[in-house]
Amino acid sequence: MANTAQTPEQRRSRRELARTGGLVLLAVLMTLFAVLNVKKVEVNWIFGKSEMPLIIVIVVSLLVGILLTHFAELRSRRKAKA
Repeated sequence: MANTAQTPEQRRSRRELARTGGLVLLAVLMTLFAVLNVKKVEVNWIFGKSEMPLIIVIVVSLLVGILLTHFAELRSRRKAKA
């Protein structure tokens, strides 16, 4: 009879399974969010205006916020070291 028992390295832990399930759920929610926000919206710039899908406006705003937060943290760390 063959030994079919898995070693701890071969078995996925509950934490890994929960993390994978959470990431799959997050991916599904993000996909639904993107699909549901494709309506064109008017964006007013300093010089003029344009139309683009709402999801693009949301994603660009998110990325700008992430970049500003990153640089603000870098600046505060430099001041703390000095």
